[in-house]
Amino acid sequence: MWSFSEIANSIHEWLSKTFNPTWTLIFEMVIAGVAVIGLFALLGLVLVIMERKVSAWMQIRLGPNRVGPKGMLQSLADTVKLIVKEGLTPNGADKIMFNLAPFIAMIVAMLLLAPIAFAKNFQLWDLNIGVLYVSAVSSIMVISILIAGWSSNNKYSLLGAMRSGAQIVSYELSAGLSILAIVVLSGSLQVSDIINSQADGWWIFKGHIPAIIAFITFIIAVTAETNRAPFDLAEAESELTAGFHTEYSGMKFALFFLAEYVNVFIVCAIGATLFLGGWMPFHIGNWTGFNHAMDYIPSSIWFFGKTFFLIFVIMWFRWTFPRLRIDQLLNLEWKYLLPISMINLLLVTVMAILKWHF
Repeated sequence: MWSFSEIANSIHEWLSKTFNPTWTLIFEMVIAGVAVIGLFALLGLVLVIMERKVSAWMQIRLGPNRVGPKGMLQSLADTVKLIVKEGLTPNGADKIMFNLAPFIAMIVAMLLLAPIAFAKNFQLWDLNIGVLYVSAVSSIMVISILIAGWSSNNKYSLLGAMRSGAQIVSYELSAGLSILAIVVLSGSLQVSDIINSQADGWWIFKGHIPAIIAFITFIIAVTAETNRAPFDLAEAESELTAGFHTEYSGMKFALFFLAEYVNVFIVCAIGATLFLGGWMPFHIGNWTGFNHAMDYIPSSIWFFGKTFFLIFVIMWFRWTFPRLRIDQLLNLEWKYLLPISMINLLLVTVMAILKWHF
């Protein structure tokens, strides 16, 4: 069956025959880096046009329809505009921190791609604490936002950054507890082990009601962590102009814009991996014929299909719910989601010890 792993193996074999092991490793790292950068650019183009088309469909309007066939090249035109636009740095800003913040956001997003399994046997780094690595590195994102807001020397930017800091730190707790529920069920922090544990069924089905509760909590929490509506208080246009990136323009603004969409892809990829089996096809117990039929669909199609389904759900949130006030946002986390997540983790632990899951 065709797979990304075949391409990776053929490249590795060719490099091994042509160069010594040291140069082979260097070239493979360079290729991986270029591939990640290319994936970032592609995700930015695809997710922006997807957002516009989904919002237009939900609001019964056309959306982009001028540039390219049915407006499909509108994102490319916007990219060209941002590239040629002048990048300005305010006189009162801390220039080093101001220019560094968008790059920190992009670096964090790149680091988060490392443990994600895009297909069977196709993963940049399958470390034994993959889930812990994701939780730890993702928390660094708030630093770039705080740096951007403080260094801009703008009260709107600072207010947006402070809101984002409170929001991300709060909702990380619920997201982390939801992830721990699957770690308890699978018995491993390694991404490949978690995927393999779902060979006979995805955890959202095998884990009964506690797994469904963990999934719903995870989706709500990561929507807030990525500053997506209805939790977009860090850049509330009606209150804070553009929030923490008010003073940014040109490619520095584009980096923040791109990092937001890539982060949406990453959290949805993590959700698909933990709850929906990642690249694992849909299998049902001992239904051998059905399971073989599902295996004919390439693993990469399964992974990207699940991930883009979750992205659609998050976009659906944006065009369904109004923006929350800051007090409502924090009440939702500390009074509802966090207690529910803690009780749910206790239930999952009891269920795993007594082997009540499928």
